[in-house]
Amino acid sequence: MKLEGSTLLVVGGAGLIGSHTVDQLIRENTREIRVYDNFVRGRAENLRGALTDPRVKIWDAGGDILQTDILESAMDGVDGVFHFAALWLLQCHEFPRSAFDVNIRGTFNVMEACVKQGVKRLVYSSSASVYGDAVKEPMDEGHPFNNKNFYGATKIAGEAMLRAFHHRYGLDYVGLRYMNVYGPRQDYVENSWASCGCTTPERIAEPIQPGASAKLKVQYNAAAVAPFTKDVNIKFAGIDEVKTVKITGEVLSTEAFAELQKQAPKAPVKKS
Repeated sequence: MKLEGSTLLVVGGAGLIGSHTVDQLIRENTREIRVYDNFVRGRAENLRGALTDPRVKIWDAGGDILQTDILESAMDGVDGVFHFAALWLLQCHEFPRSAFDVNIRGTFNVMEACVKQGVKRLVYSSSASVYGDAVKEPMDEGHPFNNKNFYGATKIAGEAMLRAFHHRYGLDYVGLRYMNVYGPRQDYVENSWASCGCTTPERIAEPIQPGASAKLKVQYNAAAVAPFTKDVNIKFAGIDEVKTVKITGEVLSTEAFAELQKQAPKAPVKKS
């Protein structure tokens, strides 16, 4: 599907990934960009710049993927859909029923609406959470699904449903398995999940500031706040253990970060 002259719908378009996607689509010669968002996690201010472009419009009738008739109306005349709406990892852990309703049933609704409205391609926001703990290294796309949490389970379900929709209805799609997503406009700074080795100081656009509280999931040779600060009481934890820490000090240099990684205990890699 070509972007030139196309009408696109960005589901969850006011969130972190969605709003940046809208910004990128503006650079293309698209005809219209519709934003479909219920503004639970998304924020109107994330679209302030994008909305100055007359091609960008928020779907006024609503933005909930559980409201199937409104969702279908938003896809009328649409060529391509980007689906970013979801409950994130910690929410899925705390509210598994809602995780099912939004991430699985809601995703089914998006696929079904795409088929009904003849959408040419669906871009699905999956996650590297589908892989779970590593059973081999390095991890690649052929790594088996070893997920053990509700969030990853919903993303596995989404990928499986997409495959079924493609084979039954011919829906063209692509699934994107993000690793760690962070940066300007993120809505979970005070409940951030980080993995050392996936983020390095020079790549952090907006580091967590001293004095903020952050809940960190520690994985693989990880020091709890090593990617962000120095002069802290570094806490080490095992796989899937959650620690709440108070962040102090200053942003680490790349060299100091690498030294802290060496000090962290390695979790054993599970063998099949």
